[in-house]
Amino acid sequence: MSFFSPLRELSHEQRHTVLASFLGWTLDAFDYFLLTMVIVGVAQTFRASEQEVLTGLFLTLAARPFGALLFGRLADRFGRRPILMIDVILFSLFELASAFAPTLWALLALRFLFGVAMGGEWGIGASLAMESIPPKARGMVSGLLQSGYPCGFFLAALVNWLLVGYIGWRGLFVVGALPALLVLYIRRKVPESPVWVEAGQTQAQRPGLLESMRGHWKLAIYLGLLMAAFNMFSHGSQDLYHTFEEKDLHLATNSGTAFMLVAMLNLGALVGGLFFGAWSERVGRRRAMIVAALLALPVIPLWMYGSTLWQLALGAFLIQVMVQGAWGVVPTYLNELSPSAVRGTLPGFAYQVGNLLAAITGNAQKAIASWHGGSLAFAMSLWIAVVAVVLALLAWLGPEARGASLVRDASELGPAVRMDGLQPTRDRQ
Repeated sequence: MSFFSPLRELSHEQRHTVLASFLGWTLDAFDYFLLTMVIVGVAQTFRASEQEVLTGLFLTLAARPFGALLFGRLADRFGRRPILMIDVILFSLFELASAFAPTLWALLALRFLFGVAMGGEWGIGASLAMESIPPKARGMVSGLLQSGYPCGFFLAALVNWLLVGYIGWRGLFVVGALPALLVLYIRRKVPESPVWVEAGQTQAQRPGLLESMRGHWKLAIYLGLLMAAFNMFSHGSQDLYHTFEEKDLHLATNSGTAFMLVAMLNLGALVGGLFFGAWSERVGRRRAMIVAALLALPVIPLWMYGSTLWQLALGAFLIQVMVQGAWGVVPTYLNELSPSAVRGTLPGFAYQVGNLLAAITGNAQKAIASWHGGSLAFAMSLWIAVVAVVLALLAWLGPEARGASLVRDASELGPAVRMDGLQPTRDRQ
């Protein structure tokens, strides 16, 4: 029972804030993953190759840093809550417009614009939640927030399974406009970040980005590289999984078996995010990320090469326990390290710069598969094995600020969060 005690101790308003941030990321991911479910169908509609359609995923990921910077700066200046509402409306509108794309080029342009809007949501939602809750709840809430991503993946798979045979891929994108309704909930139930309000500065008094980041650029570069590894880890295990089901396992796109495997994938992600996020409160953020990343290695053969359906299902569950387990620590890790003046910007921007660097993941995996007889199993296995080791190494080299005050700048917290070279540092607690 004590595992969930940090959530039970939240106030009524804090619970609404956490729920809104979780739903924002869930629905953002839902809209993103709808395209991954219909790559084959879109290619057939526009008489294009699957590699050309995969460019849509690349453009979405590549556009996200622009959105993180734009909406993050707006959130630092005008508040987390109003900018989050604007962002949710925009990514829902671009998703709806994707349903009516007349050509592949138009669809690709709309996916880029969707990526800009998608890039703003995570950083704002995470900072709003982390600034609104007590420090002891950060690990659990961090895991919960990041679990919104696989929950969005699950919803996309569910909608695809239930509806694609009736409304086609264009109809799925119409359904993808529904997240705009979340704005009504945020407007009625979610207060502004108390940390942002407490700052008590006028717009003119708020420092600019360059001034706020003075002395923190080495940290920002490190976080961008770390998030590149993280995004290669998650996108490398998720984006082409449904295509793997269709191509390697020869399952129909809307079959119950294909849906069940994706459901197991996302159930594992939910379990992993919550467990490792909460565990990081005891063992530290870096150690939790390292353990989760390295435990993915022995699971790879079962995940991609299981000889029975149940082995594949167990492998899908376990790989995401580890992948999203490592990810479950990320929201609190980035927010604890970020200076307060750019907390709406830096976590999201570092995350999305990582996405930009990782945007080649799907195309690279497709290329590796083509060099190995078309086997996505080989390509995805190799990719995850290499990235898991790189991620663990980067996390080991990084700083730690578990339990840091979010009112003060990270620079005020002492040597445990300073980047004096990329050397391992001790947890300050």
